[in-house]
Amino acid sequence: MRRFWRATINSCNGLIFAIRSEQAIREELVALILAVPAAWLIGVTAMRAVELVATVVLVLVVELLNTAIEKLADRLTMDLDPKIKHVKDMGSAAVGVTLIVAGIFWLFAIAERLGFI
Repeated sequence: MRRFWRATINSCNGLIFAIRSEQAIREELVALILAVPAAWLIGVTAMRAVELVATVVLVLVVELLNTAIEKLADRLTMDLDPKIKHVKDMGSAAVGVTLIVAGIFWLFAIAERLGFI
């Protein structure tokens, strides 16, 4: 139980640090707050609403991982290193791909709600 408590504290500290230091995390949290009620309005079923919220949560998770990669890379060196730039770009690409997937889910759900599907 003690290990679980410490892991929870570490997770909260990491999230708080990310919120304070990264605009993208703050924006995605706002998107998540807006997505919860919107998903229940747009989703045809409860499962669809959960899927819509889950896609936004997934974007936040990938953004947190990307932020961790960037912070670690910056800690290693602030010099312009092409290999570190590639690593950072791949993290950014992961966020971009996840945003596209989330967008497709939401567009599908909207089309479903409007009766196009």
